[in-house]
Amino acid sequence: MDAQRTNRRGFLKGTIAAMGFPTIIPASALGAAGAPPPSDRITLGVIGVGRQGTGDMRGFLQRDDTRVVAICDVQETARQAAKQLVDARNGDKACDLYHDFRELLERKDIDAILMAPGERWTPIMGIAAARHGKHIYYEKPCALTGEGAKAVRDVVKKSGIVFQFGAQQRSSFYFRNACEMVRNGRIGQLKTIAIGSSGGGGRQQQEIPEPVPPGFDWDMWLGPAPYVPYSKLRTSVIWLRISDYGLGNLAGGWGIHDIDIAQWVNNADNTLPVTTEGTGTLYDDIRDTIANYDIEHTYANGVKINFMDGAAAHRKYPQFGPGNSDLLIGTEGWIWVSRQGMKTYPESLMKTTIGPNEIHVIRSSDHRGNFINAIRTGEPNVSPVDIAWRAEMICQAGDIAVRLKRKLNWDIEKAVFIDDEQANKRLSKPMRSPWRFEVPDAPEKSV
Repeated sequence: MDAQRTNRRGFLKGTIAAMGFPTIIPASALGAAGAPPPSDRITLGVIGVGRQGTGDMRGFLQRDDTRVVAICDVQETARQAAKQLVDARNGDKACDLYHDFRELLERKDIDAILMAPGERWTPIMGIAAARHGKHIYYEKPCALTGEGAKAVRDVVKKSGIVFQFGAQQRSSFYFRNACEMVRNGRIGQLKTIAIGSSGGGGRQQQEIPEPVPPGFDWDMWLGPAPYVPYSKLRTSVIWLRISDYGLGNLAGGWGIHDIDIAQWVNNADNTLPVTTEGTGTLYDDIRDTIANYDIEHTYANGVKINFMDGAAAHRKYPQFGPGNSDLLIGTEGWIWVSRQGMKTYPESLMKTTIGPNEIHVIRSSDHRGNFINAIRTGEPNVSPVDIAWRAEMICQAGDIAVRLKRKLNWDIEKAVFIDDEQANKRLSKPMRSPWRFEVPDAPEKSV
């Protein structure tokens, strides 16, 4: 961070006011032609500018109603690369850099946070951001554990901030249309939602400990995870499938996207399954999460979610098309939907329209814009925290059922397993000191 720049801004603002000049400058003086003036823009801080975070940030940089003013990442090279993008968009070099998220959150001039640090970190950072009153665009998954997901829920709901989960498929026409078709009975009574998601993959190369690269705060990258020596392999996309950092294919690998859509289609955003059971295999190299899986979640309304890796889905359901997708099966037909499009049986369903007096779900065609609109207007957004934490709990249940090799029974109200201490212990993990959900203060000086 350039602390002098921040202090200078505050000094100048106070000086201008003391001299009797107006502190509100006309929009015509500050706004580019057709663009909102800076005073009307939502200011963003970005935490985590890896592959996903940078992609999200690029989306916000394309908007005229937002302005990125600060970036935080534990890797200097990532910070500098992101700053180049921001400075080019803003036309100046005012974007501040941090390696400690706590310092960024102390900024009073930041309205909202774009957060994409990985699920070992998301609940810690999300809770801290909510307590600072920052609105959050919160990349999936919700947390590394069920305990973390519920902790995020509790703090966000108390804070009153806008929380937009990175479940972007809710802002897709295809998924929204499929959801409304099912809700309006176009395939009869919904019976099964089959999911074909990511899984499998060959063995990884042997991990080799290496010196930590200059400008990389390895201890901060690990955060609440156990300490291990640095290796480049561990910080590649492989980290998603290492259980100290992620839940693998069942959540961050892709699965939570499709579980989220299944919840939406089943009109189950305010509930959980009553039972979860499944089979699967684990990776046996540096990765130790679930590789291949066939999991069944059963709801009180009788609907079943059959959550599988893609290969298993294609073996079991010939209707599946390519890629990660959902197959919605009813008593009178089916709909297959992905980010690329839809197929239906009967084919005539493709021509159906949902009338103005039929059931409609919340409409969004721009996930980031929907977030910004909710901040500005107070209107509901498409992916709030109640959706996020329940989707996470379902992913967690699948992982636990496969590992314990038995059916789990949910207490839906408490979001714990009934009479199963061993399963409930797996809803939490120890965190390496000093990290906890009550975030410790930042040190006086950053590294």
